[in-house]
Amino acid sequence: MPPTVPTASAHDWPEGTSESAAERFSTGGRALRGPLPLRTVALGAIGSVLLLIGSFGAAGTLVHDPVLDSGPLSVIRYGHGKDLATAIVYLGFGLLVWAWIRLGRGVLADRVGSRGVLLAAAAWLAPMLVAAPMFTRDVYSYLGQGLLALRGFDPYRFGPGLLTGPITENVHPTWQTTPAPYGPLFIGIAKGVVLVTGDDVIAGVIVMRLVLLIGLAMLIAALPGLVRHLGGRLPVALWLVAASPMTVVHLVGGPHNDMLMIGMLAVGTLLVLDGRHAAGIALVSLAMAVKATAGLVLPFLVWVWASRLSGTLPQRFLRAAVPGVAVFGVSFGASMLAAKVGMGWLPALSAPGMIVNYLSAPTGLGQAVHSLVSMFVDVDRTPFVEAGRTVGSLVLAAVIAWQWWQARHGGVDALRRAAIVLCAGALLSPTVLPWYLTWGVALGCALPWTPRALSWVVGSSVALVLAYYPDGEQAMYNWPLVAVGIGAAVLSGLSLLRFDPLGLTEPAEPVRVPVGAG
Repeated sequence: MPPTVPTASAHDWPEGTSESAAERFSTGGRALRGPLPLRTVALGAIGSVLLLIGSFGAAGTLVHDPVLDSGPLSVIRYGHGKDLATAIVYLGFGLLVWAWIRLGRGVLADRVGSRGVLLAAAAWLAPMLVAAPMFTRDVYSYLGQGLLALRGFDPYRFGPGLLTGPITENVHPTWQTTPAPYGPLFIGIAKGVVLVTGDDVIAGVIVMRLVLLIGLAMLIAALPGLVRHLGGRLPVALWLVAASPMTVVHLVGGPHNDMLMIGMLAVGTLLVLDGRHAAGIALVSLAMAVKATAGLVLPFLVWVWASRLSGTLPQRFLRAAVPGVAVFGVSFGASMLAAKVGMGWLPALSAPGMIVNYLSAPTGLGQAVHSLVSMFVDVDRTPFVEAGRTVGSLVLAAVIAWQWWQARHGGVDALRRAAIVLCAGALLSPTVLPWYLTWGVALGCALPWTPRALSWVVGSSVALVLAYYPDGEQAMYNWPLVAVGIGAAVLSGLSLLRFDPLGLTEPAEPVRVPVGAG
């Protein structure tokens, strides 16, 4: 969710926020440790290692695993062994969230700086590099689409099920016959990964992770400049996007190509803010060639460029939009030529709509109305879901148009509104998947945040991860688990602001934390 506070300077914001945090956040009488929170880092690292161990039995495991199919370790893939592996995954996730909240308290109190957050992120991410795909099987679809392109088939016309072999057999049944909904640059990347790793699925997953990890490195590298322009705090931004369980579990543990897209989007946005407009628009165009979502930001970058030109508003807009469209055409066209694919990905963008769940507000609205009507009449659900999604699309179009027009003066406000549009694009999509939260946070993290707004991000992150099982199947209709997930999300959000939200320890006077250089 986007920040809910006005834009302020990077100099003024830490002081005001530290004061607010000191007033509302109690450490339970315990001293905060910094600037390197080693115990917190170790706690999260233990959680991440448990996620790694549990992934081999409970995550998106291979249909035929050359390592675990035989021998004593095969027990964790079936029956009680798999149940134990699932419990280990959830325990590891709980420890990781606990560590992230502890780290966030130190960041808000201005006692943990960027170095401490990066140390934590590195320790928590490292085990995920060799884990089985966590809470998803999408990476097998990526490899399958790359294999199609490598064999000379158009991945925008055919699904991976056209082929046989170890890669294809691991693609989720839903996506076996579904064309690729990703841009030409990503198809080229997937094609290159399969070219290197061949039919070795384990190597393919690891290499794909390493390639997509470039996106996270780009995002981290761009954050100091984005924070300088947008007025946030670097430790907070890093805590939101580098050390977040959403990044650890989904973007890297998944992995998901959103990680590469948001990294390119962040660097491209920074280039535009630094006055290198054509280069920035070119890079964001390439980000769109990975995943179409990045294209939502391009019209806002045109306003940033136009605001630095002379003349009337229409004149400035045309002088920025014409070269901007030309740069987009060259960049996107080059990616299509390099990948040797056409524009078939556009109709395939609707493919995720096959998933129906109430994480999407429009889809959930349609489901709710259907449930109400079906109490009296036996009717098909599809028209209700489609009607809800139509309403959602109209609302999204109105939000995009309004925010774009309000951003016509450029500057920081244009990027704040771009972050809002990215969030709206995620929430109002026909299908919402947990990692879509990272779209808006990738830009919004560099803006000023209040502790209370951050607590909403914490709660949302926990709830969204727990909306799916570790093997990638949706858990949203397992009502006991949903209740546990909501409770964990509320507790996590409150824990960022209060040391002991359940009142389990003896009350202590809040400790006012002095503002440091952090």
